Amino acid sequence: MSPDPPNVRLRRVREDDLPILFEHQMDPEANRMANFPPRDRDAFVAHWTKILGDASLVAEAIELDGEIVGNVVSWTHDGERDIGYWIGREYWGAGIATAALRALLSELEERPLFAYVAEHNVGSIRVLEKCGFRVVERVALPEGEGGGFELRYRLDDPSSASATIA
Repeated sequence: MSPDPPNVRLRRVREDDLPILFEHQMDPEANRMANFPPRDRDAFVAHWTKILGDASLVAEAIELDGEIVGNVVSWTHDGERDIGYWIGREYWGAGIATAALRALLSELEERPLFAYVAEHNVGSIRVLEKCGFRVVERVALPEGEGGGFELRYRLDDPSSASATIA
């Protein structure tokens, strides 16, 4: 029997959350897992200022016991509604990302939803599959984007059972 999911709460990201979120995205191991380079402070603040000013984006802070432990976001890109999340490394493996993504999915009615994950990021793959996402494509990344492969996931029916990657 698995432990109870963590009691996470989502709320809109605020400007005063940005220093914590900045530190999360500076973690070298998190960058390796996400296959995404950190932004310097100015670029990070500019990016999040744009996000917070766009009413079409969903940007939720993830709270655990009143502490910001990450964020979960959704945006439209090339006609698709995408989702993403970033959790501070000290909170990995506790079910927080899964609980936060499930909470976001219960708020978003639009389907299908898409997510992209580095093929080596087993933790994020598990999160997406537990939430009903399915692999629809394996994409080779250019060397300039870190190389390797990225998996494209799709969610049509949030109540679907999890699957394994073939």
